[in-house]
Amino acid sequence: MLSLERRAVDSRVMQWGSPLLALALTLLTGVLLFMALDRNPWEALRFFFLVPLSDAHGWAELGLKTAPLLLCAAGLTLCYRARIWNIGAEGHFLMGALWASVAALQLSEASGFWVLPVVLLAGMLAGALWSGLAALLKTQFHCNEILTTIMLNYIALNLLLYAVHGPLRDPMGFGFPQSEMFSAAALLPRLIPETRLHIGLLFALLAAVAVGVLFARTFIGFQLKVLGEDARAAAFAGFHERRLIWLAMLLAGALAGLAGASEVTGPIGQLVPQVSPGYGYTAIIVVFLGRMNALGIVLASALLALTFMGGEMLQIAMNMPKAITGLFQGLLLFYLLTCDAFIHYRIRWTARQRVPTVTQEA
Repeated sequence: MLSLERRAVDSRVMQWGSPLLALALTLLTGVLLFMALDRNPWEALRFFFLVPLSDAHGWAELGLKTAPLLLCAAGLTLCYRARIWNIGAEGHFLMGALWASVAALQLSEASGFWVLPVVLLAGMLAGALWSGLAALLKTQFHCNEILTTIMLNYIALNLLLYAVHGPLRDPMGFGFPQSEMFSAAALLPRLIPETRLHIGLLFALLAAVAVGVLFARTFIGFQLKVLGEDARAAAFAGFHERRLIWLAMLLAGALAGLAGASEVTGPIGQLVPQVSPGYGYTAIIVVFLGRMNALGIVLASALLALTFMGGEMLQIAMNMPKAITGLFQGLLLFYLLTCDAFIHYRIRWTARQRVPTVTQEA
């Protein structure tokens, strides 16, 4: 008989082995899935993981898609280490993209080095204010941040859709829901010529390093960790819980807002409804896969960015549906959460004992 038994000490092997095991199980499930769809599984996995990185252009695209994931994940790490379950990175991202676009269009006639910083700051401020709504509801009205941030995601999406179908729609765009193209002064410089990779990747790497330093070297990071480990201990030590919640939420919103601003001022150059393929939601997987560690979230961001590229490649090469990307990401999260249970528990086999029967003599 199989049962789960609580470990006396959490397993450090499973702490770091769980993501690798989850990835292996995801690949195994992918093989079975491709076989069920009558596709060559090895060819499908080759197109999914290897072909997108077969040249320098592919590596540049990987960096391009890694940047927004890493920015969102860096902000969420601040929240999750403090056990503030912010699910709203997608909404912060969309609001950052929206208001950075508003700033870029308002400054379309301006020129100078100051235009781009203003546009990016507008996106960061919008993301921070949007996350501040959830922080206000949590600290003042004790609303569950999981519910409020999820609902704010949909409000942000509909605000963006209203903008591109209404006041921000390009009058010369033949009726398509998109804004005008931004001026050159509002666009991010490219890191590698003749590719779409821009300096947004540097912003993301800097954010990851800053988060790592924050938790390793600063008193604020220590307070956030203590709050996550035991809120009562944090209160006893005199740490101000509300201030820490506001700090984590505002920084998470600002970083996700910067990701949205970088997306519209980088590869797209305008505001479109499909500005995010789900970066904010995927960043949640990145944080858990990366173990809330700076280096871990960098590697996990690159891996999840590869799933976006691989999904696009499968659509082209093997006529697979677009949902294959979300399926792989969902499987990875499912297996990760399942394997994480074995950090605290282990499987124990116990022999079933037979219950003796009592017979009565006549």
